[in-house]
Amino acid sequence: MANNINFLSDLTGSFSSPCSENPTVRMIEAGYQKEGMNARFITCEVGPEKLEQSIKGAIAMGWKGFSCSLPNKQEVIQYLDELDTSAQVIGAVNCVVIKEGKLTGYNTDGQGFIEALSEITSVKGKHITLLGAGGAARAIAVEAALAGAKHITLINRNEERGQALVKLIEDNTEAKASFTQWTQQVAIDSQTEILVNATSIGLNDAKAIPDIDLASIEKAMIVADVIPNPPETKLLREAAKKGCTTLNGLNMLVNQGAQNVYNWFGKKVDRAPMKASLEEIFNAK
Repeated sequence: MANNINFLSDLTGSFSSPCSENPTVRMIEAGYQKEGMNARFITCEVGPEKLEQSIKGAIAMGWKGFSCSLPNKQEVIQYLDELDTSAQVIGAVNCVVIKEGKLTGYNTDGQGFIEALSEITSVKGKHITLLGAGGAARAIAVEAALAGAKHITLINRNEERGQALVKLIEDNTEAKASFTQWTQQVAIDSQTEILVNATSIGLNDAKAIPDIDLASIEKAMIVADVIPNPPETKLLREAAKKGCTTLNGLNMLVNQGAQNVYNWFGKKVDRAPMKASLEEIFNAK
């Protein structure tokens, strides 16, 4: 009877710093448990100075792969053998697959957002306005452009970073892109069909809101926020008051995690328990 029992779990995890407030472990393991998978997800405090050693350790221990969060998304690339198309264009990796000693990097951040948005509308042919030009904005902009977005307007305080992302989009996709300097109470272009806050403004702060002219948000716009905690940010609450359709960051996080599991195991997991675990953590219900 004992011969049928397997005590060796498939190992996955995350390398980030700081990591103690990252709820991904609860979300991923909820998916594993629902599917009856003999797998574990281990949250590891790892910064750039320990990343190479940690990767070698993961390979030595037979890990299926790992996720990367700040500050390792770009640093990890030098240790990989191959990048998928999105990760190569974005220049950042949040998921690594280890197979036969070969490391392949993916970026599922933007994929998670586009998949969540697809439950409301397609990005194809749409005019999207993005607040921010950091990692989340880069991932969303590239994935939206690859999915057929018509025009992407980037609003950012740092012009150099914003213009660099404009060039990245236009050099690598069919989409058009433009930059708008983020000034006090900046207005949202009336041509915008989808407005996305891709900054950290509002994270763990239900009263914080990006410095934009709320009067320029129109009822016909879809307003999304990448912030998972709180799920209903002040931006989304204000947009809802105007009658806008809104999208919070929970589904993006769940879809990203589910895609990572698929990359590691080739298995589609039930996302319902994954989302429920986050709703419990963030008191979203």
